[in-house]
Amino acid sequence: MVHPLDHAIDVSSRLLPGGNPAPVIHGLPAMPRVSVVLPTLNEAQNLRVLLPLLPNWLEEVVIVDGHSTDGTVETARAVREGVQIVQAERRGKGAALRAGFRAARGDIIIALDADCSMHPREIVLMVGALLAGGDFVKGSRFIQGGGTDDMSAIRRLGNWGLTQAVRLLYGGTFSDLCYGYFGFWRRHAELLEPTCDGFEVETYLNLQALRHRLKVIEVPSFEAPRLHGKSNLRALPDGWRVLKTIVRERVRPVAREGYAW
Repeated sequence: MVHPLDHAIDVSSRLLPGGNPAPVIHGLPAMPRVSVVLPTLNEAQNLRVLLPLLPNWLEEVVIVDGHSTDGTVETARAVREGVQIVQAERRGKGAALRAGFRAARGDIIIALDADCSMHPREIVLMVGALLAGGDFVKGSRFIQGGGTDDMSAIRRLGNWGLTQAVRLLYGGTFSDLCYGYFGFWRRHAELLEPTCDGFEVETYLNLQALRHRLKVIEVPSFEAPRLHGKSNLRALPDGWRVLKTIVRERVRPVAREGYAW
């Protein structure tokens, strides 16, 4: 499958006809506002490519920066007008997403990585799944239409094993557990707010959606290798943290409902 952001050539015209207008959803009074949250740590080179490819109809783009030293914040402001910058108080992807969710003001919140491995054109699929009745939508590399060019054999095996553990302990039919492309209605943000700081955050969010019986929809997603830089993901230590999260959340009581942000 072609990805590397389709060579970054006129991708806005591929996202939607004309590039600029919001999707027309017949029968609905108005298009919900969509916020995109991007955790960053030294992603200046990638943001130069990624930010221009985000659709123009987004309500806001929230950059949550982990105190980068390569000019990530300055690059973001120079490349895309009106980006919201939030400085993460703690290190780690989970901490960044927690800060981003709190800062976002859209009706829908979409999160994706800033390394250009995830294509912005899939935001439309996620918004559509939520408008069709979903509470929480997640990208999957392992359903028809998805795929990955950035997964070693050990990571693939680990992801499969952890996904099977979640199916056994929680139910559900997830096909992909450890993937950071997802979205949800902001009214569920308090339920989903991460309490973890690391890369286990994707698993945590998926588990909270199951525990609180949200309607989860998977959409196909294709993952490419990061465009620039080196990933901070460590397969074995982070896999162990994911496993501990699965076990811990299984025995933790579910909080009472009655939430609203």
